Amino acid sequence: MPGTVVMKFGGTSVADAERLKRAAQRIVAKREEGLRVVAVLSARGKTTDDLIADAQEISPHPDPREMDMLLSTGERQSCALCAMAINDLGHQAISLTGSQAGIVTDTSHTKARILEVRADRIREALDDDKIVLVAGFQGVSTARDVTTLGRGGSDTTAVALAAAIEADECEIYTDVPGVFNADPRIVPNARKIPVISFEEVLEMSASGAGVLQLRSLEYARTHGVRVHCRSSFSDEPGTVVVGDQETVENPLITAVTHSTGESRITLSHVPDTPGVAGRIATALAEANINIDMIIQNEPVSEAAAAELSFTVPRDDLHGAKLALQPLADELSMQLTAQEAIGKVSIVGAGMKTHPGVAARVFSTLGREGINIEMISTSPIKISCVVDGDRVPDAVRALHSEFELSGEGTIQVERPFGEFAT
Repeated sequence: MPGTVVMKFGGTSVADAERLKRAAQRIVAKREEGLRVVAVLSARGKTTDDLIADAQEISPHPDPREMDMLLSTGERQSCALCAMAINDLGHQAISLTGSQAGIVTDTSHTKARILEVRADRIREALDDDKIVLVAGFQGVSTARDVTTLGRGGSDTTAVALAAAIEADECEIYTDVPGVFNADPRIVPNARKIPVISFEEVLEMSASGAGVLQLRSLEYARTHGVRVHCRSSFSDEPGTVVVGDQETVENPLITAVTHSTGESRITLSHVPDTPGVAGRIATALAEANINIDMIIQNEPVSEAAAAELSFTVPRDDLHGAKLALQPLADELSMQLTAQEAIGKVSIVGAGMKTHPGVAARVFSTLGREGINIEMISTSPIKISCVVDGDRVPDAVRALHSEFELSGEGTIQVERPFGEFAT
């Protein structure tokens, strides 16, 4: 049986008629190489943002189920149009919605999780020598409602399909040539990373790198899917993400990442009794909101009160406040929020065996006069919350400190990454 490849094209890769036709040509070229092809498409250009704006003109807090019905239309348009272009190139193509492709999710609207992929219809189409186009970012819930997978969810669609049909590779086509060791908009001489481990790229994605979506990488690692992130506008190789055991060497620092898409919530007068932190975390978990950094200041005396601070995605700030306010009222806690914060991180598998990295990070930021407000660490990552206005300075300083610069500059047509925040 011929090999199978899943190709995913992001919004900028199909933004207009010319780019969509170019994507169709790349898909056909793969088929003419003798491969069976499944392609996953995102909504064109800023279609999703425009649909969100349309909804917010009608309602300040749109119903999540109806948002999914609305947002799922963008990817369907892309697939139908691309199928037309492929048919004009002399090949048979069929476009499928997420539900038609057999993508079954849980019932969490706007950020559902894939439970299973029933890919029988895809396999039948491939056996009929057709190119299959699947609308990314969406599925059907166990309650038979349309669901969407959250920002960047088309990557997850592609990886899940690659796992289900046992594809040889999942190619993620984006507006940049691969994964870089810093954002080229901030560090012009950032280097492309040719091969990277799942361990490192997962930490990068969780820390703000916007080229590959976190959930898709988790799915790929779990199911052993080989991922190749590459440019829609070049035939050059991009960045291949491989199993941790396949990497040849572990550099001290692989990349500097950053995020300005998070908010901080602080709960003051937290009762110093067992179980309170668990109730806070449970309230957020039930609202399907992830916590990143957490700091708790213990009371210094019986009269003092504890304080708990943590970060959440900025898009989830409103939901987090709604989830926590009843508990805050019950326990007489004061809830405050800082809408915009900045975070800078360094990631590198070599940190496991090299002491002193944290000292260099803190000293470097100190020399730049950048105050550190929160710190989070893992064996291969150090993250610092800093003033949002100082994030670019922090990125450049750390990139220089760990000698990550390459030769030349990187030209990027649009904001770095298909779903960069």
